[in-house]
Amino acid sequence: HAHPKTKRFALNLLFLLSSNFLFEKVLSTSIHHKKIHTLKEEKGTSKMEKYDYDLIVIGGGSGGLAAAKKAASYGAKVALFDYVKPSPQNTKWGLGGTCVNVGCVPKKLMHYAGLMGPVMRDARVYGWKLDETLPGFDWTKLVNNVQNHVKMLNFRYRVGLKSAEVTYFNALAKFSGPHEISFESKGTESKLKAKNIIIAVGGRPSYPDSIPGAKEYTITSDDIFSLKKPPGKTLVVGASYIALECAGFLTELGFDTTVAVRSIFLRGFDRQSANKIAEIMKASGTKFIMHALPSSIEKLPSGKLQVHFQEVGSEKIVASEIFDTVMYGTGRTADTSGLQLEKAGIITSKNGKIPVEKDERTIVPHIFAIGDCAIVDVNFMESHWSNPELTPVAIKAGQLLAGRLFGEKTQLMDYTMIATAVFTPSEYGTIGLSEEDAYKMCGDDDIEVYLSEFSSLEIQAAHRTRHDEVEPGDDMDMEDEAAMPPVCLAKLICQKSKNEKVIGFHFVGPNAGEIAQGFALALKMGATKEDFDNLIGIHPTDAEVFCGLNITRASGIDFNAGGGCGGGTCG
Repeated sequence: HAHPKTKRFALNLLFLLSSNFLFEKVLSTSIHHKKIHTLKEEKGTSKMEKYDYDLIVIGGGSGGLAAAKKAASYGAKVALFDYVKPSPQNTKWGLGGTCVNVGCVPKKLMHYAGLMGPVMRDARVYGWKLDETLPGFDWTKLVNNVQNHVKMLNFRYRVGLKSAEVTYFNALAKFSGPHEISFESKGTESKLKAKNIIIAVGGRPSYPDSIPGAKEYTITSDDIFSLKKPPGKTLVVGASYIALECAGFLTELGFDTTVAVRSIFLRGFDRQSANKIAEIMKASGTKFIMHALPSSIEKLPSGKLQVHFQEVGSEKIVASEIFDTVMYGTGRTADTSGLQLEKAGIITSKNGKIPVEKDERTIVPHIFAIGDCAIVDVNFMESHWSNPELTPVAIKAGQLLAGRLFGEKTQLMDYTMIATAVFTPSEYGTIGLSEEDAYKMCGDDDIEVYLSEFSSLEIQAAHRTRHDEVEPGDDMDMEDEAAMPPVCLAKLICQKSKNEKVIGFHFVGPNAGEIAQGFALALKMGATKEDFDNLIGIHPTDAEVFCGLNITRASGIDFNAGGGCGGGTCG
C-alpha cells in the first residue's frame, strides 16, 4: 500500500540496478571472451604482425598433438608440423608419431595376437575339440589388420587437429632463428614466426655404425609392424623392452626367434623382474645368445642373412648363423639432428636430447621441449633421474605446458611414481623404484622387500609345458622338467623409516599393465604396506596377491607359492 511515487522510485531503482548488473555481466563475459580469443582477434595489431602464430609445435606425435590441441582450446593460434623421414628400409607412416604408427599400438595388437597361440593350446585341456596341431598362421593378414587400424587412427588425428582449429603442415620444419621456422612445401621454401615454440620430435631407433651390413640389411621397430613378408627365422639384437616385446610375440606366433644379449635384460628395470621375464621367454621357446653381438651381417645369394657373432669385450668370433630377418632393438636416439637448433641458440646433450627445466623450458625462454627428445633433471628422493620415455608422460607434459602458456595454469609435470608396462608374453608392470635403486638410495637396512612367485590359476590348471630343454636336477622328476616355471612374480619394496611406505611395485604376469595402472594411484598417494594389508582382494585373481604379501627377502623363506589359487589363498 505504498505511495505511487514511492512505487515508481522503487521500480526505477530496481530497473537501474538490474541494468547495471546486466551491463556488468555482459562486460565481464565480453572481457572473458576477449581474453580467451584475444590472440586470434589481434590480427591487425602490431603484436600479430610480429608473429604468425602464438605457438608452433614441431612434431605430430602424442606429446605434440596433445600440446597443440590444448593450446588451441585456450584460444591460441597454433600450427603443428609433422614429417616422417623414411627408415633405412624405406618404411613410412602417417600422422601420430611413434606410438600409434610403430610403437605402442601395433606392438600391443601383435602382442595380443601372440597370446592367442598358447591360449589355443590351453583350449584342448579345457574341453575344446581342436586338432593336435594349431591352425595355420597368416602374417600378411595380421599386418593388414594392424595397419588398417593404424590408418584409421591417422585419419582421426587429422580430423582432431582440424576440429581444434590447429593448422597442420605435413612438412619438415627447422629453425632459421629463435622465433622463426623454415620449411619446404611443394618445392617452395617458406618461413613462419611464433611467439612460443614446442619441440616434440621424439626419437628413432639406433643403428650401430661399426657393424658391416647392419644399416643395409636389418630392420628395426620402424619396420616390423608393416613387414610385407613373414619374418621367418629372426634374430633380435638387444635386450631392451622393445627387443624383448618383439621377440616375445614373434616366438608366440610360431617364428624361430633368437635374441642376442650384450649383458643384462631390461637395463634400468628391476633385476629380478627382468630375469623372470627372460626365464619365461626361454621356457616359451625364445633362444638367447648371451654376451655376444653381431660383428658383421652378410646378405647371401638366397636373400638370407649370415650373421657372425663376436664375444662382448673381445674380438673372438663365437658363432655364425643364418637368419631370414635381423632386427635391431638396441635403443633410440632423439630425432633432433636436422632441426638446426644452433640457429635458435639451443644446445643438446651427447645423445641428441634437449636439456630442459622443470617447466620444460630450454635455455631459450620461449622454446620448450617435451617427450622423448627432452631430458628433465628429476629430483626424486634426493636422487636425480631423467624423465621416462613414455607416451602418457609426453601427453600430460604437453597439456600442462599449454595450460601454463595460454590458460593461466601453474601446475608442473610430476615425473615421479609413473607406472609403465613391458608387453612381453608374461607382462611386466612397474611403479617407482627397482630393488637395486631402493638399496642404493635408502641403504640396505632401511628397505624391506615383500615378494611371492606363483602361477595364474587358469594357466596352472592348463598344465602348460616348456618349449626348451632344461638340465634335469637331482630332485626333479619328468613332470617337473616339462612344466613351465611360475609365470607370476609380485614384489613390494618398502621404506622402513617411513612407516613401510611402498616406494616400489613390481608384477610379472598376465595383464600386468592393467594391474599396475590400478595400484599406481595408491603409490602416488603414499600408500604403506599396512594399507595394502588392509585391502580385501578380489578372489581368485593374480592382483589379489598384493593384499597378503607376508614373506620378506630378508627372512630367507622360499617365496614360491604352490597353493593353486593364483595370487590368493583358498583357505
